Amino acid sequence: MLRSLVGSEMCIRDRYQRRVRGLCTRKMPKVDEKNTELQLLRSPLRLPCGAVLPNRLCKAAMTEGLADAQNHSTPELCTLYQEWGSGCGLLLSGNIQVDRRYMERPGNVAIDNTVHDVDPDQMAQLSKLAAAGQAHGNHFWAQLGHAGRQSHRTVTVQGVAPSPIAFKSAVAALGPLDPLRGQLAPLELTVEEIHIITGKFAYAALVCKQAGFKGVQLHAAHGYLISSFLNPLANHRSDQYGGSLENRARFLMEVLHAVREAVGREYPIGVKLNSSDFQSGGFSHEDAVQVAAMLDGAGVDLLEISGGNYENPAMLLGESGMGSIMSGKDTAIRKDISGQSTLKREAYFLKYASAIRTAMPNTLLMVTGGMRSVEV
Repeated sequence: MLRSLVGSEMCIRDRYQRRVRGLCTRKMPKVDEKNTELQLLRSPLRLPCGAVLPNRLCKAAMTEGLADAQNHSTPELCTLYQEWGSGCGLLLSGNIQVDRRYMERPGNVAIDNTVHDVDPDQMAQLSKLAAAGQAHGNHFWAQLGHAGRQSHRTVTVQGVAPSPIAFKSAVAALGPLDPLRGQLAPLELTVEEIHIITGKFAYAALVCKQAGFKGVQLHAAHGYLISSFLNPLANHRSDQYGGSLENRARFLMEVLHAVREAVGREYPIGVKLNSSDFQSGGFSHEDAVQVAAMLDGAGVDLLEISGGNYENPAMLLGESGMGSIMSGKDTAIRKDISGQSTLKREAYFLKYASAIRTAMPNTLLMVTGGMRSVEV
């Protein structure tokens, strides 16, 4: 997982696909069919918009790097998601970019109307991907994102952000494999540019609906553009998009409203939000609870709880981020929510879900990170 995130040079298309096929077809251990937790996971789940997921298992978004040179979908992606769809009620795509100039990595799929609208060939490829990902009767949602100041160095050496604040990559010790190595301080977005990007999210969501995806998820976590607006360490603006938490959340709320208007009331929309950035002075758990309350009743069907960014990648390793790996400590052992040591390192963000659940009683929650057992 870490290598696929930070080292596109290490991801060869055919080798990657063979590796994923091996993971998908690996024989799983037997489970007790009478297990009540298992029965719950297998039960359908109705979303606030009225759509129904066939079960409560989700394959969360992972970067693929399998798009073509025009950032269109490919047969490799179709094969991948058709295999991943078996058994899951919901599949989430890797982050489909709304602006090709600022991408998480080369090989991202992009739906970008900067130069021209999606052409028939690209729409046909997206439709094939949507159909392949839903071949088993599950939902397949497109995760939509903008990399912002965390744009990959092979795409651009200068991203965009709420403020022109550079950051120190937690994976700088990887040297040439650091995806942000050599990045300049990002360009500060104007209000007009913010509005344009909001429109890009809405446009991409509508295209995904027309292509046959059964929902979309807005990526507002992990330090990418929407997440950076929420983070007071990255957002020093003094206008309506900076300062108070309400102002810092304005971009997210405007994107959500624009997407909802574009796709209609009965189309599923999810949001991926950090439970915390796990940085002193950054987007805190208390901030996350308040933003969750803002999202509740605003048109969100499913909130995925995650955490961290490229400065502390808790989404990969839990709260410890990269610190213990770079210091040589073993991160496989951690304290779980009951305070007991475990080698499973499961449910990184589960302990943050309770307060968020209280803040948003009308929205379904999803916890991601390190899930390996039915009981968790």
